[in-house]
Amino acid sequence: MSSKTGHKIKQRNTANDVFITPLKLAKKAIDMVEYKETDVWFDPFKNNGSYYNQFPNDNKVYTEILENKDFFEFNEKCDIICSNPPYSLMDAVIKKSIELQPHTINFLIGIGNLTARRIEFFEKAGYGMTKLHMCKVYKWYGMSVLVQFEKGKDNVITYDREVWREEEVA
Repeated sequence: MSSKTGHKIKQRNTANDVFITPLKLAKKAIDMVEYKETDVWFDPFKNNGSYYNQFPNDNKVYTEILENKDFFEFNEKCDIICSNPPYSLMDAVIKKSIELQPHTINFLIGIGNLTARRIEFFEKAGYGMTKLHMCKVYKWYGMSVLVQFEKGKDNVITYDREVWREEEVA
């Protein structure tokens, strides 16, 4: 399968869930976040530091499985989660992120991973989607989105989980 960008998914030389976020795109995500100097920033999937190294203050922590620092074992206080999570673990990542109770969660995800069910999961936990930025990253499949959820805020979009079907005309 190939896309209009001319690359073939099967010819990728990177593992399925390891995609390094371009520095400027990570900075765009960081710039979406309203923060206080005392806020603790958390990058749960640091890898090369695209996000972590650009966080605007020194109040920052990270986990990185390649360094034996497992996100799912992390239990420290954090105010902002900002990262590019592995798409294959999206439900578990969302659940763990919400358990940490930051005021802001900002993820770069494939647009197909932004489902009504997941938005509803955030909403039921008290988080509203406040920002959405569509983008395309070369060699990544399809469109991606920077999506931000904030504790105690309303969704800026509407959605439903109804499965719509064509109605028969009498």
